[in-house]
Amino acid sequence: MIPGWRLIISDAGRFWAFRTHVFSRVAVRAGAQSAVDADTFDEVQVAVAEQEKTARDAVAGV
Repeated sequence: MIPGWRLIISDAGRFWAFRTHVFSRVAVRAGAQSAVDADTFDEVQVAVAEQEKTARDAVAGV
């Protein structure tokens, strides 16, 4: 489980995570993506963390 994200495992065993609430426009313009995929759960957690950091940095003006 990843708080704020919905996790799906495809028939091929690939992990997908979809954010349950949209990012702000500022975050999206900065490159934050509300859907990520990876081969493992650990990798999808890292991908989610990267998107959340992108969004936080954008909102903070970093």
